[in-house]
Amino acid sequence: MPDERPWSRAFAEIVALPDEAIDLAQASLLIAREEYPDLRVGDYLERIDRMADAVRARLRGGEGFTSLVAHVNRLLFDDLGFRGNREEYYDPRNSFLNDVLDRRVGIPISLSTVYIEVGRRVGLKVAGVSFPGHFLVRYMGREARSEVLIDPFNRGMLLTESECRRRIDDLFQGRVPFRKEFLKRARKREILERMLLNLKLIYQRRRDYHRALRIQQLLVDARPDRPAAIRERGLLYERLACFGQAAGDLRTYLRAAPAAPDADAVRSRLRAISRLVPVMN
Repeated sequence: MPDERPWSRAFAEIVALPDEAIDLAQASLLIAREEYPDLRVGDYLERIDRMADAVRARLRGGEGFTSLVAHVNRLLFDDLGFRGNREEYYDPRNSFLNDVLDRRVGIPISLSTVYIEVGRRVGLKVAGVSFPGHFLVRYMGREARSEVLIDPFNRGMLLTESECRRRIDDLFQGRVPFRKEFLKRARKREILERMLLNLKLIYQRRRDYHRALRIQQLLVDARPDRPAAIRERGLLYERLACFGQAAGDLRTYLRAAPAAPDADAVRSRLRAISRLVPVMN
């Protein structure tokens, strides 16, 4: 039988690569194929290439990072009109890179992905930052005298560390102290996992457990060594009354993490599910 989801296998192969070899845009577009199976990934990669070409056409050579940031910002936010989608923040289309490129709206992590990919192509050394509650981009070049953070959700605004501290204070009302780790570079695999978690939570809020399960499968593909991903897939199988698959995943989880803090609760759930399997079959 042919593979009905070949992009899932392709996604697993990409995220298994060393982090520096992962093509963030390609992997993000393979995630989008969960919703758009006929998506032409190459067409969207070419579109990002053309955006970078448009930036390069404006460069005279020898630009520093401030000038490069200004050129990327001008193209994305002034010329092309990319913006943060504040009105429909939890629309799943904000998380699919093809939709973000088509509609030119997104959430912090998807707009940051566009920014990183265009920036990389024009020599701007940037990486993602899993800042709490609001994904950012960090400049990684040596000539930066201090932390330089870029906020693509807010038209490429430059942020200092002190401004990020104030954001943490506002977000958590002073209950969570700022830590330097909040500004740590996010590896590409971490960015993809955060994208997937965002999507899964959106679908769970909508009680769309079929779509949530497909996204959870990609999370398992991204981190097959993480037992919790298999446990979460099992719980979604249970939601869909696929009790045989649910029991299998929960058994796998308990074999891998028999002393986990939730192991007893999972064993209890597994016993209840196992009683249902013969009935459902």
